[in-house]
Amino acid sequence: MENKPAATNFIKQIVKEDLDTGKVDTVVTRFPPEPNGYLHIGHAKSICLNFELADEFGGRTNLRFDDTNPVKEDVEFVEAIKADVKWLGFDWDGLFFASDYFEQMYAYAVKLIKKGKAFVCDLSADEMRQTRGTLTEPGQNSPYRDRSVEENLDLFERMRNGEFKDGEKVLRAKIDMGSPNINLRDPAIYRVLRAFHHNTGDKWCIYPMYAFAHPLEDAIEGVTHSICTLEFEDQRPFYDWVIEECETPSRPHQYEFSKLRLTDLIMGKRYLKLMVQENVVDGWDDPRMPTLSGIRRRGFTPEAIRTFCRETGVTKSPGVVDWRYLEHFVREDLKLKAPRTMAVIDPLKVVITNYPEGQVEMLPAENNSENEEMGSREIPFSREIYIEREDFMENPPPKYFRLFPGNEVRLKHAYFIKCEEVVKDENGKVIELRCTYDPATKSGSGFNARKVKGTIHWVEASQAVPAEFRLFEPLFAQKAEAAAEEAVQEQTTAVEASGEAEADAGNVDASFLSKLNPKSLEIVQGFVEPNMKDAKGQDKFQFFRHGYFNVDPKLTTAEKPVFNLIVSLKSSFEV
Repeated sequence: MENKPAATNFIKQIVKEDLDTGKVDTVVTRFPPEPNGYLHIGHAKSICLNFELADEFGGRTNLRFDDTNPVKEDVEFVEAIKADVKWLGFDWDGLFFASDYFEQMYAYAVKLIKKGKAFVCDLSADEMRQTRGTLTEPGQNSPYRDRSVEENLDLFERMRNGEFKDGEKVLRAKIDMGSPNINLRDPAIYRVLRAFHHNTGDKWCIYPMYAFAHPLEDAIEGVTHSICTLEFEDQRPFYDWVIEECETPSRPHQYEFSKLRLTDLIMGKRYLKLMVQENVVDGWDDPRMPTLSGIRRRGFTPEAIRTFCRETGVTKSPGVVDWRYLEHFVREDLKLKAPRTMAVIDPLKVVITNYPEGQVEMLPAENNSENEEMGSREIPFSREIYIEREDFMENPPPKYFRLFPGNEVRLKHAYFIKCEEVVKDENGKVIELRCTYDPATKSGSGFNARKVKGTIHWVEASQAVPAEFRLFEPLFAQKAEAAAEEAVQEQTTAVEASGEAEADAGNVDASFLSKLNPKSLEIVQGFVEPNMKDAKGQDKFQFFRHGYFNVDPKLTTAEKPVFNLIVSLKSSFEV
């Protein structure tokens, strides 16, 4: 797939300068997800940046799984991530796992011990946290900091051999407990953790911490530009320390940019996982979820996402992007691709009393008025049709131009009809309209003897295909998104600084579930044109006056299609 180059940004300028000055011969980037959940729209920006940057400069991009925490990782997530990257339109040059390098990482840790740069510590996680210090006060040295090289080597080997309980000992880097950067206050680099690993099985009972493993993975793979989001900026000094002290033959450098955050979304994996576990959504691929599999099922296109990621730019300035900005690019991508058709999602029956009984005629209709190459189709018309209930009012307000008693409207692609009679049930609900049509007003006939101000859509009743429509609103409000993201970041920072296993930081406050929008999903039953009976999962259409819809690949059956609302036809958002 050919990708358009991204607009100039500070990382792109750095890469160009490094190539021009001969600092690097070939650009090597990587996308390094942790396989502990599904990718979300925020990851898409990192994927696009890494792959498109290397592609533009003739370099390489690896897909690498940072699988250093077996408690949270699963092969399901590995396969889902690979599928998401492929769906976005990218292919990796190398497929790697952090676990591929566990033996090398262990050797590097031994090297640090021999240099007097690492020691085995017996402090508990709570004790490490208490002695870590604060942003204004230095930390306290561990009482085990001055163990001899020989003792540390022995203890570390015994850690590997499984002689100690989980959490009983950790290997810590020996840097500076008085550093103003908390990440340099003797961070943990290995911990004892008995857990089955999806890639290495039961071979290991000690695992490297992410902050230690990540720079080594980059170095082993020859990555030249290690691109991370802004929250890793404070960890860059430790990244550089690991590279320097381990004396890796390759010397990658880390660069940070502001992560993609959108209004109305919660994107913290822990929160997404909790929603899945609590069954408040239909799995990781629920169309309301910000996961790539969710928005794919909803009907967003990879082309629109790539354009969106390029247009949001790459900066160091934190900010929140309006969700409607992404929707704009989805509309722009679909307007020339999606066939136009008609669907009635809240049906009201109409009987055209002066139309011949038993007669069905076929009327021509263009498939896309903005793309003539998509051709046309024929739609049936007969005495009985369905219209939208909202297109009729018995007692309309001024300037209401749709159907009401005595008023005439145009049926899209068909005739003028006039409402003559209203039929109600015993509760007073309108259940049927009796109308007449004017044969002279057939669409395309050139009739101009009189004008009508309203045009409504419809579906012929006898051949209409019953369908389910799923209409979406945001799962959360913007304030909920901001609060949850802040909480996730606080937890992540605390984990890395204290040396706790990531598995111990997975608890989240479930109270955020109370902020779910009860109207985030509305399911309605209606009808579509008969040409839709063969629609397949992921087929996309524009339903006249409703919006763009996608055939749900998970719920659609041969008997009944299910359509997900992708985006409405218009937005108040201006680009």
